[in-house]
Amino acid sequence: MWQALEPSQWMEKRKAGLQDVRSAVAGIIEEVKKNGDRALIGFTEQFDKVQLNSIAVSKNDIKSAYSRVDPKLVELLRHAAANIRRFHELQKPNDMWLKEVEPGITLGVKTTPLDRIGAYVPGGRASYPSTALMCAIPAKVAGVRSIVACTPAPVNPLTLVAMDIAGVDEIYQIGGAQAIAAMALGTESVTPVQKIVGPGNVYVTAAKMMLRDKAEMDFPAGPSEVAIIADDSADPRYVAADVLAQAEHDPNAACILVTVSKQLAMAVGKEIERMLPDAERKSIIERSLGNAGYVVTSSMEEAISIINDIAPEHLSIQVRDQMGVLSAIRNAGSIFVGPYTAVACGDYASGTNHVLPTAGYAKLYSGLNVAMFCKTSTVQIIDRQGLERLGDTVEGLANAEGLNAHARSVRIRRE
Repeated sequence: MWQALEPSQWMEKRKAGLQDVRSAVAGIIEEVKKNGDRALIGFTEQFDKVQLNSIAVSKNDIKSAYSRVDPKLVELLRHAAANIRRFHELQKPNDMWLKEVEPGITLGVKTTPLDRIGAYVPGGRASYPSTALMCAIPAKVAGVRSIVACTPAPVNPLTLVAMDIAGVDEIYQIGGAQAIAAMALGTESVTPVQKIVGPGNVYVTAAKMMLRDKAEMDFPAGPSEVAIIADDSADPRYVAADVLAQAEHDPNAACILVTVSKQLAMAVGKEIERMLPDAERKSIIERSLGNAGYVVTSSMEEAISIINDIAPEHLSIQVRDQMGVLSAIRNAGSIFVGPYTAVACGDYASGTNHVLPTAGYAKLYSGLNVAMFCKTSTVQIIDRQGLERLGDTVEGLANAEGLNAHARSVRIRRE
């Protein structure tokens, strides 16, 4: 169960599966495109075993959800939401900045929020009200006018409450690849969005990648994963607890310990065996642990190199030289430094975002943030003096490219 791993094999396994489902996802997308709401209702009955009377969740349904949730949980959601909002407010760019770079030439950037975005909130094996907060609050901070959320039926009341607290405007009780298709293509009930964000299973991830020409997507965010880089100063109980916490997400979740200490790796395995019998989601964890294990390296430099190569979604740093290792990390979705920084803190309430690239895509993408809900326009303001400074360069280069009308458009202004 707790096994030695080859990092390359671990990564291959993380990327496997997307190609296997492309054909099935293409069929789902085509069905939604042709039959709209009827397809969504049919797929919900087929996959979720729920017969829908309405795709949309009503305001009354949202209101009644509060009465079905412990008020203490509502307060916990509000606390988490406040922390998430606080962190993302720090990311908010200026609406516009302008700077005179030389006399007569002023340049800048105007930032504009998207009008309408879609958030996918997973359901199924577990409800994820925290993901509703993570997807919608940054969009709200950015100034997005209309936030749509899709989540599989039946919707957990706690998820509905979280969506309401986060500021979601429209909620649809549909999941899977069909939900991504509905938000990207539109149906009778669902108006298309400009961008879709949020994690999901391999079908959701494949649909997002296949519909990028219809709506912008955040990044591939599939089954969750954690890497832990540790030396002999790490507490094996803490490492084992982080492994089990990640493993309970999903049978396809994955965990890897990269360490310079063989003794630590063995001790973590023993702690996992000791803790596992008491785990409530034991059956899921046992399957997920098939994707888990350890790598023992001869140096911390080698361990860091492996982490940068696998580019994990979550990275826990549990070493003596915490800041030294942190400064050397180039590829990771979200980083948790020190023995008391449990990955679960970032999942729920520290304020950072838990919607992150998986399967090595942290090499290419950042985690979900406020900037992803904005677009920018460059601005230039040039007076006559500034035009004189640029004129010869613009005319000369335009003529060299054979674009004489470009040159003329500047020349007539200088005459």
